[in-house]
Amino acid sequence: MPFAARLTRSPLPHDQAAGADAVASFADLAPELRGLIEGAAGCSPYLKDLMRREGDWLRAALAGAPETALAGVLDPLEEVPLDHLGVALRQAKRRVALLTGLADLGGVWPLEAVTGALSALADRAVDLSLKRLVAEEIRRGKLPGQTPEDAETAAGLVALAMGKGGAGELNYSSDIDLVVLFDQDRYGADWQEARAAFIRVTRKMTALLSDITSEGYVFRTDLRLRPDAAVTPVCISMSAAEAYYEAQGRTWERAAYIKARPAGGDLAAGDRFLRALTPFVWRKHLDFAAIQDAHDMRLRIRDHRRLHGPIVIEGHNMKLGVGGIREIEFFTQTRQLIAGGRDPDLRDRTTVGGLAALAAKGWVPPDVAEELTALYRAHREIEHRLQMVSDAQTHDMPATPEGVARIAHFCGESDVAAFRAALKDRLERTDARCEGFFAPGQAEDGPALTEMQQGVVEGWRNYPALRSERAVQIFRRLRPQLLKSLHKAANPDEALLAFDGFLKGLPAGVQLFSLFEANPVLIDLIVDIAGTTPALARHLSRNAAVLDAVIGGSFWAPWPGMAALRDGLTAAMAEQGDYERKLDAARRWMKEWHFRVGVHHLRGLVDAFEAGKSYADLAEAVVSAVWPVVLAEFSRKHGTPPGKGAVVLGMGSVGAGRLNAGSDLDLIVVYDPDGTDSSDGPRPLATKAYYARLTQAMVTALTAQMAEGRLYEVDMRLRPSGRQGAVATSTESFRAYQMHEAWTWEHLALTRARVLAGAAEVAETVEATRRAVLVAKAKGPRVIADVAEMRARLQAAKPATGHWDAKNGPGRLMDLELLAQTGCLLAAGAVRRVEQQLQLSEKSGFLSQTDAQAATRAYRVMWRLHCAIKLLSDGAFDPDRLGEGGRAFLVRETGAADAADLVAQLAAAVAEAGQIVERVLAPLADAPDDDVKAGSG
Repeated sequence: MPFAARLTRSPLPHDQAAGADAVASFADLAPELRGLIEGAAGCSPYLKDLMRREGDWLRAALAGAPETALAGVLDPLEEVPLDHLGVALRQAKRRVALLTGLADLGGVWPLEAVTGALSALADRAVDLSLKRLVAEEIRRGKLPGQTPEDAETAAGLVALAMGKGGAGELNYSSDIDLVVLFDQDRYGADWQEARAAFIRVTRKMTALLSDITSEGYVFRTDLRLRPDAAVTPVCISMSAAEAYYEAQGRTWERAAYIKARPAGGDLAAGDRFLRALTPFVWRKHLDFAAIQDAHDMRLRIRDHRRLHGPIVIEGHNMKLGVGGIREIEFFTQTRQLIAGGRDPDLRDRTTVGGLAALAAKGWVPPDVAEELTALYRAHREIEHRLQMVSDAQTHDMPATPEGVARIAHFCGESDVAAFRAALKDRLERTDARCEGFFAPGQAEDGPALTEMQQGVVEGWRNYPALRSERAVQIFRRLRPQLLKSLHKAANPDEALLAFDGFLKGLPAGVQLFSLFEANPVLIDLIVDIAGTTPALARHLSRNAAVLDAVIGGSFWAPWPGMAALRDGLTAAMAEQGDYERKLDAARRWMKEWHFRVGVHHLRGLVDAFEAGKSYADLAEAVVSAVWPVVLAEFSRKHGTPPGKGAVVLGMGSVGAGRLNAGSDLDLIVVYDPDGTDSSDGPRPLATKAYYARLTQAMVTALTAQMAEGRLYEVDMRLRPSGRQGAVATSTESFRAYQMHEAWTWEHLALTRARVLAGAAEVAETVEATRRAVLVAKAKGPRVIADVAEMRARLQAAKPATGHWDAKNGPGRLMDLELLAQTGCLLAAGAVRRVEQQLQLSEKSGFLSQTDAQAATRAYRVMWRLHCAIKLLSDGAFDPDRLGEGGRAFLVRETGAADAADLVAQLAAAVAEAGQIVERVLAPLADAPDDDVKAGSG
């Protein structure tokens, strides 16, 4: 569509004589363009001069579509040689400035098209300058090993566009911020000679673009965003830049790299560099400390520019002043830095796009994002008008009422008072939206403290988390709210001491305190945890990053189930490059989900049975997602798995699909060699050795204690022959052992076995073997006698430790599980959970209906108590040290009236269950073999 047909607005001529003169010069243009020409020339001496200089070109440009005119300026530059490039670029700049100015003023292009056109010109200018100048260095033999063809990639030299240029948001008279780097690896030992040449190229490029000649200039070029600009040359190696950011990079540099983009030269090398810099820019944990950094940066800028005080239109800085453009950019970038490490969808380079992404992911309310977007667009239009007047890189409103009136007219507003009022309103709204986000609140008064409480609080100053002055400043503002929340606990002294233990264990405080300050709801959660389960609070102090999940995702949503968990972990590991990083990602991921189950259980969102299933889902998801990663890494070294592959068999509680907060994993690895003797990799292994070492690799992946912690403890003693047996067993050996050598207790364990991961065909074989063994052993003459003997040994080795012990001793969990497995084995059943096995025992006649129901009731009481205790304590349970919050949790979970009622319920359940087990098993154990064979209860 032609330019004139797309006009939606026009400026008003502030200088009517200048406007009339321009209209007279372009009397041959379409009448629809008269107002635009008159207003532009009557407000901007710069645009009027460009019309004069580029009149013939402008007539042709306005006759068609502006996009066609822009391409007609940029495309021919590709053929311009170095000795004519400076003149050609300056002419291109004049024409693009004139085209974008009129397209902006006339509403023909939206803001993004205007800034995009200016950014496209900058990219083309930088790219051509680098390539032409590098070609000259190659011609002179100054770049070792490079040929003329290498000039097309600038021989490994790249200019990164930073700031508005990187985002494609250049303003009308913008300078361009560049970081110029070269690929040192391309030159080996000759890299210093290459660096000298690239420094020359960078300086010449800067002069080619920035020097003012009779033709004007292209872009003012600023190289000060490079690492340690005061002491480094204008071009440095990528390896030196990476080392700098890793060791010294600051928050403002991280923010700058949100917008960074390869703009000229070796774009592929630039992309590789930015990918390598991802861990620096995008932190793996939610980074609320960036808010304080941004606030401090804003204050320093305002102090330096003396931009504090009330908003006065005359002289107000539209970029850095109160309510200005930078406020919205900081607001957006800071929130991107907070969460972008966990969510790549937030890493949009543009301000408007960043706000939209933040709103879509719930980090900014949609109405706030919409308002800030409108304010940003309006501010940028004012900024462009200020710069169009005289092509000055200014952001200040004119210092006189006359100058302000010019800008009002330039914006098409005849009522200057209304223009001033609307502008002030927009600035104030921007300030109101942004200031509350950045400015830390003042510390309020906390509650009165007892002498004991005061002593605890005073001791905090000596903890590692409060070593830095920055942490102390944030915590000083945070402390009153913390103390108020602790004061509301059921027992404030207990809660304070528990929180003290949490704080004492923190290795550092800035990130976590910033997280609390930005999300006060977390304070109540921490206090709740500290006042209820000090064990979980201690875990948190060592793994505080798991709190990211509370606000960074769907923490309170319904449980997703094992398949979704497995897929999520698989995707998280796939994002990492090497093996160890994949495992670290798995450890972080697992801790977040494990913490979530505990919090949901603690808060009463799920009960012990739902929590037990969730812990088991999580474990299965980890095993099933980590196994392929371990297998791929092992196969890379030793070849693909020989034969049909292997499976990881879950035994015990993980096989039955019910774990608690402190459960380890009982695992067995079974493989099918299918007649294969060895693997076929670079370092082949015999089949038996292959699967043994693969199993060890899997166990190490699960159990290794690394910086991110460990995934799980693993117990492999349930494998054939226990500790003396091979760590991996072939399918045939597994079957033969279970059929001919295994003890009755091993057959009982098999009732709960379940494949968690591995080759599907092998999984079918193992499950078929399990069922065949159970059928074959169901009629064993000594099953009940063996069980009774084993029960006696267990009770001698692991007696009950008190009336709170729900696991060990007669009538408790292990006793009931033994009873259920025995009934399942005698019935040759395939079910795995205790309740299902007790139901099967009733159907088979092993248990009476009354006994089965009573045993099930007792099991449910004891599982609730056991699962809750494991959440409250990560060691031996000491009821005397249990706080009021912990006691309240146990009472609520078990449905008791109070602690005394819970003890009574437990004692009654234990007594009844013990009598059932004793009656069913003990008499039969003493009976003659014929009676044992004939009777099953």
